[in-house]
Amino acid sequence: MSPINLAIVGVGKIVRDQHLPSIAKNSDFKLVATASRHGTVEGIESFTTIDAMLDAVPDIDAVSLCMPPQYRYEAAHKALSAGKHVFLEKPPGATLSEVADLESLAASKGVSLFASWHSRYAAAVEATKSFLASTTINKVHVIWKEDVRHWHPNQDWIWQAGGLGVFDPGINALSIVTHILPKAIFLTGATLEFPENRDAPIAADLHFKNADGVPVHGEFDWRQTGKQSWDILSDTAAGHMELAEGGSKLSINGELKFSAPEEEYPALYRRFAEIVKAGKSDVDLAPLRHVADAFMLGKRKFVEAFYD
Repeated sequence: MSPINLAIVGVGKIVRDQHLPSIAKNSDFKLVATASRHGTVEGIESFTTIDAMLDAVPDIDAVSLCMPPQYRYEAAHKALSAGKHVFLEKPPGATLSEVADLESLAASKGVSLFASWHSRYAAAVEATKSFLASTTINKVHVIWKEDVRHWHPNQDWIWQAGGLGVFDPGINALSIVTHILPKAIFLTGATLEFPENRDAPIAADLHFKNADGVPVHGEFDWRQTGKQSWDILSDTAAGHMELAEGGSKLSINGELKFSAPEEEYPALYRRFAEIVKAGKSDVDLAPLRHVADAFMLGKRKFVEAFYD
C-alpha cells in the first residue's frame, strides 16, 4: 500500500518536537505539505493558509491539525469537506458541539476523524488499566501541576476563552483517568481559579464520583515551581497504586511494576494509520466533556493577575 500523503497545519513547537519525528519514523505516512502563518518545514512545500494548500496539492490524503483549538473547527471542516482524513491535536476542539459536527461530517464524507489523546498512549497506562480492572478501587487522587511559564511561554491563546487554561495540560490527566477506570465518573463539584486579567483558569480543584460512590479528586495547577507533578494515585484492595510522570511509570506499594521509554506520538500516528486503513473514526469526547462540566458546574474564584 502506498504511503498516506499527509499535510500539517500549524507548524509550532509541538509539531517540531513530536509530530515531525513521529511521521519520519512511520512508513505509513509521507509528509507532502504544510500550512502555517509563520512556520515551515525544510524541504516540504509550504503555504500560509489551509485553503491555498488544499487547492495546490490535491493529492493530500490526510491532514494533521495542530493549531490552537479555537481555530481548529474551521480548518477541520475544510479538510473533511475536501475528502481528507483528519488528525486533531488535543483538545479536539473548543466546544463539544464543534467536534460532534465534525464527526458527523467525516461519516458523511467516508473519511476518518481522529481525536488524539497522547497521554493515553503513555508507557504504563495500559498496565495501570489492567491492574485497576483486577481489584477494588477505594479512591483516586489526580495531581497535575506544572509551571506555565516553562511549558507555555508567551502563548496568549491558552489564556483566551476556548484556550482552556490549566485544562490544556489537565485534559491529559482526564484522558488517562477516563481510559483506566473501569466505570465512568461524574463531576460533583469544582472550584476554578481565574486570574483577574485572564479568561481561562490557572487552577482547578475537581471532585468526581462513579456510580458506586468511589471518589476521584483532581488537583490541577499552573503555578507549580520546582519538580513538576503529573501523577495519578489510587488506594485499592490490592494496595497503593501510583501512575507517575505523566503515565510513564506504574508502582504498586512502592515497587516499580512497569516503566518504558516515551512513545506517545509514534503510537498516535500508528493509531491514525490504523483507522484510516480500516475506514473508521476514533472520537472519544469523554475528557472534553469533563472540562465542559467543570465550566458548567464549577464555582469561579478570582485570584491575583498573572503576568508571563
